[in-house]
Amino acid sequence: MMARGPGKPAARQLKTRVKTARRRSSSSTRWLQRQLNDPYVARARKEGYKSRAAFKLIELNQKYKLLKPGMRVVDLGCAPGGWLQVAVHLTGSSPGDPRIVGMDYLETEPVPGAIILQKDFTSDDAPEALITALKGKKADLVLSDMAAPTTGHKATDHIRIMALVEMAADFAMDVLERDGTFVAKVFQGGTEAGLLARLKTEFTRTFHAKPPASRKDSAETYLIARGLRDRVTDPGTHA
Repeated sequence: MMARGPGKPAARQLKTRVKTARRRSSSSTRWLQRQLNDPYVARARKEGYKSRAAFKLIELNQKYKLLKPGMRVVDLGCAPGGWLQVAVHLTGSSPGDPRIVGMDYLETEPVPGAIILQKDFTSDDAPEALITALKGKKADLVLSDMAAPTTGHKATDHIRIMALVEMAADFAMDVLERDGTFVAKVFQGGTEAGLLARLKTEFTRTFHAKPPASRKDSAETYLIARGLRDRVTDPGTHA
């Protein structure tokens, strides 16, 4: 069953405490305890979503109206499929006329109404494969909830995260229709000045947003770039 927008939290419940077990690290214990006490995790399980992250997209959409019926949408790094489920539901995509394409190098379970390509979006043939899946048309919206694997070294992690966002932005600008929208997860205070300046020249409006489902203690936020401008083609290149 598809979710409604998040409502008011239910009455406060007692927290579940998890003891550190043999062979389980203290960080794993903290993660497990957080999962067991997370109301979004419980809601995702109850409402049939593949991950709590689905509510981040639901909340962003409630405020910014990103998804509309009939839109063609791309979800980069789509595993495990929570954002695909939301996009299918809100656009009306169907198995007979799929308009949602997910792309991930990880295997992703099928989502009715979505085409899933098991492919690294940075590969040379990824844009062509995507447009083929969309029957020769470009996308109206490109979503990215990806995060690069962390090393624990803050400076290194920041560089890796921003490199991934930059590659996602390049991909989005290649496959988006004019006036299209790009949404991507970023960390540590937002987007690098260089990338943000570039996106401001390519899109009519750019800003950051943090949905309620994004944990307060997390540095993640979402970059939203709306209204892709006409791309200027180098006179020395051929269309």
